[in-house]
Amino acid sequence: MTMTLEQTREAAPAADEFFRDTPPLAAGRSPEQSPRAPGFLLQALEARALLEHLAAFALRPLWRAAAVGDGHPVLVLPGLAAGDSSTSVLRRFLRDRGFAAVGWGQGVNLGVRKGVIERAHETLCRLAEQHGRRVSLVGWSLGGLYAREIAKFTPEAVRLVITLGSPFVGHPRETNAWRLYELMSGRRVGHRGFHAPLRTPPPVPTTSIWSLTDGIVSWRCSVETRPELSENIVVESSHMGLGAHPAALFAVADRLAQPEGDWTPFRREGWRRLFYRDPAKATRALPPAAARSLKIP
Repeated sequence: MTMTLEQTREAAPAADEFFRDTPPLAAGRSPEQSPRAPGFLLQALEARALLEHLAAFALRPLWRAAAVGDGHPVLVLPGLAAGDSSTSVLRRFLRDRGFAAVGWGQGVNLGVRKGVIERAHETLCRLAEQHGRRVSLVGWSLGGLYAREIAKFTPEAVRLVITLGSPFVGHPRETNAWRLYELMSGRRVGHRGFHAPLRTPPPVPTTSIWSLTDGIVSWRCSVETRPELSENIVVESSHMGLGAHPAALFAVADRLAQPEGDWTPFRREGWRRLFYRDPAKATRALPPAAARSLKIP
């Protein structure tokens, strides 16, 4: 993988292109079909995130049972109002399993501001240049939206994209974070640059990990429907704990450990059925056309 930073800057679009108006609802949905943001009960259950982080450390002796990496670089992108400290458990786990995991290095994620996308893309290409290998992208919530977008700029530099509770379909108001996003970013969520382009997946393998009991992002906003090179992995987790939940960690390692160029869907066999829900059953509440297009291993 040879790519200069000059080529990187040429490949990435200007951040201002991400701020055009868009209709208030997702394409193809009528108002009655648009799901609501998670309710009060699910929001209250976000308190379990602390237990999920503690479980990650308590089960550290079992980390060795997770898939072993091949040393390729992994760029981990944090969610809204979070920085690299929020992904420290995930990155420590990945480094322990043999991946060269690094943070995004931009401090607190304040939303899509001028230069944010460009700098994240530049970091991607710098890692590809330094390691001479394709880079995997792991994004939590809003970080997953960044990952999907920068993977489109230079897909030849990207191995695969993994998102954790990221709302890449639907409308931002189907989450409980849209007001915070507007406050921190200074941008209305009705602008096309934030969510409309994300309906088109990047031309690389994608894995979406989400929870039916997510208290921040409606799980329907995280369902991958592309019929090839994509998949859904369903865990029982809070939104704030997804990046440290043991089942999510093991799934991320499993996906990253696949040989480059030999992507296959995640398999729910044997003991895995105890920890990973069946995406086909979980998505029965989706419109029939969307549910039929899911790739279920």
